[in-house]
Amino acid sequence: MLGRRKEVPVTKTAIVYVAAAFFEIGGCFSFWIWIREGRSGWWLAPGVISLMLFAWLLTQVDASAAGRAYAAYGGVYIFASLLWLWTVEHVRPDRWDVLGSAICIVGAAVILFGPRLPA
Repeated sequence: MLGRRKEVPVTKTAIVYVAAAFFEIGGCFSFWIWIREGRSGWWLAPGVISLMLFAWLLTQVDASAAGRAYAAYGGVYIFASLLWLWTVEHVRPDRWDVLGSAICIVGAAVILFGPRLPA
């Protein structure tokens, strides 16, 4: 029989994951711009701050273990990356991108909200 567990607040989790994705992608993109596009090293300053905010945000998720919070976040990150691709880089995701992202979001929900056996 499955044990009771603390309920994960869905709204807070969603907001934290979306914000974390924004800061992680933005931070990584600053390194991409610096290295791949040959832009100024000044791009690194907001990137490092952004990555620090990303890491802090993931500690705010009410999950039973860090690895589980990170695994579930992965699905949100994939979805957010495709939104970034479309809105910032102006490359429209194709149907395989959308299908893969949908599969990952379902997987993230199963990881985060699935019933757990008592520890």
